[in-house]
Amino acid sequence: MTLTVLMFVLVLAAGAVRGNWAGAEKISQGGQAAPSAAPSDPPDLEVQAWALVDIESGWYLAGENPDEPLPTASTANVMTALVVLEEGVDLDEEVTVSEEAESYVGTIYSNVGLIWGERLTVRDLLTAILIPSGTDATYALAGHVGDGSVENFVEMMNQEASELGLTNTRFEDPAGLDTTGNYSSARDLATLAREALEYPLFVELVGTSDATISTQNREIEIFNTNELLNTYPPATGVKTGTTPQGDANLVSSAEAGDQSYIAVVLGAEDSEERFRASKAILEDAFTRYESKTLVSQDEVYEEAALPYRRGEFVELAATEDVSAVVDDRSEVERRATTEELPPSASAGEELGEVEVLVDGQSVGSSPLVAQEGYEEASLWDRAWYAVEGLAERAWAWLLG
Repeated sequence: MTLTVLMFVLVLAAGAVRGNWAGAEKISQGGQAAPSAAPSDPPDLEVQAWALVDIESGWYLAGENPDEPLPTASTANVMTALVVLEEGVDLDEEVTVSEEAESYVGTIYSNVGLIWGERLTVRDLLTAILIPSGTDATYALAGHVGDGSVENFVEMMNQEASELGLTNTRFEDPAGLDTTGNYSSARDLATLAREALEYPLFVELVGTSDATISTQNREIEIFNTNELLNTYPPATGVKTGTTPQGDANLVSSAEAGDQSYIAVVLGAEDSEERFRASKAILEDAFTRYESKTLVSQDEVYEEAALPYRRGEFVELAATEDVSAVVDDRSEVERRATTEELPPSASAGEELGEVEVLVDGQSVGSSPLVAQEGYEEASLWDRAWYAVEGLAERAWAWLLG
């Protein structure tokens, strides 16, 4: 009689076990998208390094040697401007041009001809820094904001780089003059530019082709060195830079429709190549990528087994949309995770999370909530669950 009862229990439990395995397989299939083909090849460029970043999300999309530290040249002025803007300096405050600032007039190609003792507003100095890379303007403003010390200002630049997580960036002067002490990577500069583009004045200035600044007794006309602003309609900025060795850099931004990107080119052989390469990167981005909803609100992404009830599940649905910039060959993965379920839950209670990864990069997540509530398992449910557990171990022993 005992053997008969045991066999009966084993048969019932085997069915329960098989049902539980089927449920687990269903969870796996529902919780993750099948991998697709590898992303298409990026543009072929004759530069030392480059990077492409989506402005809205900050996601790195493509590049070559994106983390290689290279000379910044005047792209360092993006950090100079960011530090000034973050310090909240009064834009109408007047700054007196220092003797040190004037010393760069005639000795450095990028200057606007400021004279020791002249007075300009902070706004006009920022204009001179970001439009024609005025080294004299950079030193005048750096000394002013650094409480009379350019060195103090450079420390502020490096502190900001650390806070932004720019691990391949270092500044030795505010204008990017010293190629051994001023370096950054394409990815770091993209991150830096995206941060600076949060400021409306920065956006306005880097998108300006020409302007006029004023001292107390004269006006100075200045012109932007970023040719993309005049030759490529989607272009919105940002900053050129040329090293003493002749390598040409460009941090560029562009917007078309609901798409906006930052492209960074470092170490192009000349100015013409940096503009050609940057345009090629941006054009490829507008053609290749689009923003897609990869997790939809109210859609089920996981089925979690109910406590003490084999073969019974609660469906978990996303509470938010998760979108990302992808191309038609991006590998999209959805990872659903749940904590140990509580004994009971009501509809809408948060019980997990679904994370979205594109080509291995996390791009967002949404909480998962119960579609329907469930009650705490009864005494009978718990007892039967225990019997099934014993049966599983018995089967394992018999088959093992």
